[in-house]
Amino acid sequence: MKEFLMLILLLPLLGFFLSGLGRKTFHKKTISAISCGVIFLSFLLSYFQFLDVVKSGVVVFDYFNFIKVGTFQIPFSLQIDQLSSVFLLIITGVGFLIHVYSASYMKAESTEHYGRFFSYLNLFIFFMLLLVLGGNFVILFMGWEGVGLCSYLLIGYWFKNNEYNYAARKAFIMNRIGDLGFLIAIFWLIAKLDTTSFSIIFSSESLAKLSSFDITAITLLLFVGATGKSAQIPLYTWLPDAMAGPTPVSALIHAATMVTAGIYLVARCNVLYSLAPITQTVIIIIGLSTAILAATIALKQNDIKKILAYSTVSQLGYMFLALGLGAYSAAVFHVLTHAFFKALLFLGSGSVIHAMSGDQDIRNMGGLSKQLKITYATFLIGCFAIAGIPPLSGFFSKDAILLSAFEKSPVLYWLALVGALLTAFYMFRLFFLTFSGKFRGTKLQKENIHESPMAMTIPLIILAVLSIVGGFIGIPEIFIHGGDRLSQFLSPVIGTQNKLSVSHTTEYLLMGLSTIFIIATILLAQKKFTKYQPTSESKLGKLIENKWLVDELYNKIMVNPINQLARVLNDVFEKSGIDAVVNGVGKLVHYSSRQIRLLQNGLVGNYILLMIISMIIIFTFQFFLKK
Repeated sequence: MKEFLMLILLLPLLGFFLSGLGRKTFHKKTISAISCGVIFLSFLLSYFQFLDVVKSGVVVFDYFNFIKVGTFQIPFSLQIDQLSSVFLLIITGVGFLIHVYSASYMKAESTEHYGRFFSYLNLFIFFMLLLVLGGNFVILFMGWEGVGLCSYLLIGYWFKNNEYNYAARKAFIMNRIGDLGFLIAIFWLIAKLDTTSFSIIFSSESLAKLSSFDITAITLLLFVGATGKSAQIPLYTWLPDAMAGPTPVSALIHAATMVTAGIYLVARCNVLYSLAPITQTVIIIIGLSTAILAATIALKQNDIKKILAYSTVSQLGYMFLALGLGAYSAAVFHVLTHAFFKALLFLGSGSVIHAMSGDQDIRNMGGLSKQLKITYATFLIGCFAIAGIPPLSGFFSKDAILLSAFEKSPVLYWLALVGALLTAFYMFRLFFLTFSGKFRGTKLQKENIHESPMAMTIPLIILAVLSIVGGFIGIPEIFIHGGDRLSQFLSPVIGTQNKLSVSHTTEYLLMGLSTIFIIATILLAQKKFTKYQPTSESKLGKLIENKWLVDELYNKIMVNPINQLARVLNDVFEKSGIDAVVNGVGKLVHYSSRQIRLLQNGLVGNYILLMIISMIIIFTFQFFLKK
């Protein structure tokens, strides 16, 4: 088991080296076979580890001392338990499907860049696996920083486009802001407990050493890190810009895995968060605000990938809402179902973009259901799932979150339900504008429309099936006795949550109410967008289309002042100060050497005179002036 766990981690790293080093010599088929093969093997091993966890429970392996200073040491340890095993299956399973899809989607790239792309994907999987397998905060942080690096590399994959480079740089910098909070939290834990190991920190003996202030501060700092990685207010603006990367990158990093790292971190530290009510309240406010804000922005976006990007931000907000409510299993459940239907939607959008010769504007689409039958059917399933139509996966996971919100406060429930209705509306706006009505693109685009090859459609079909049946793993007990197997499975890590106080009748009513409202919202979107006609936007519509001008606000209050300060520092301190001092020293040495050089005139008499004068000065100093 110990060797298998390390093998799960090292196989993607091996794929990274082989694909990267062989990108100039290997054929594209060889590169894709290596890259997909190592992820598939990791998936198989992850499945076997999952079965072992079901039997054995939590196991921690210490491989060697990573850091040792005196009595303080940080081992390179990997931990496999119920939570990490679920994330292993998500990362390797969905990751494998996206790798297979990418083999066809990226075939137009040159062999060298094709190998570079797959090496980055494999490296990302390696760091994501390291993140969820880390047995202490330092190993987790290594994976955390690694996925940030890979995100930068993949977003800026087409590096000849400066806008894409800017998007990659923006993602990297905004993630570093959050990571600073995470790093301070780690140092705080080391100062208080002299360890970073989960098994020690989460023990009752260690928790007793932490004051309520310590716990609140540490959890808030960890949440700052999660805010950056999982794109929550105020550090969410990098995620929509990250759509600059190839579509498979959006599906893998910014829908199924990387952005859920913040959810994993909070769920992993659930013991601490359960003791920090102030932090939980902050998480509820931030999560719900993010869910609604991102949903409103998605209403007026026209780029198919940008709509899905803001949808991701919104769904992550729902997951944080669940974490703040203490419904940790509901949050993990939504991570699982979201990985299925959001990866499906992103890959489906890639199929549409492929058919539209690269055009991503949904206003130029329409009527694609006739030519893209597989994409159309699978995309519809993805839309139903994310909208929360029973019995698809999104219905059960979103219902679990809504029910937890209702138990906490009916106000939270209604606000969360509004976000769910906005989700249904913008997703079916996207669906009907893309697949219904008449085609609105160019004649050349219409002639080239065709269904994607099997290497792209088969992953869509598999993800569609998972989006249909994936929710049954967490089906509530009101439907099946002994249901919600996911919560039961995760209970050793996140504890057994208190059963909801609402009656079964109330639960049925809430489910029925949300379903009726969502179906009505879908019908409204169908009526409004099936026969789409371009119209001029209102002032409010333009404001929403411009993303509430949040980016412009950030530029005004943060980016521009920092750039101006940088220019001042460059012109005044750098050029007039530091450069002037450095250049002045050089000029002084040059001038002094030219003057002293005159003393070396070759006249021996002058040399003797200088020696005598020097001797007289030294004699005078020694006998008359020195005390």
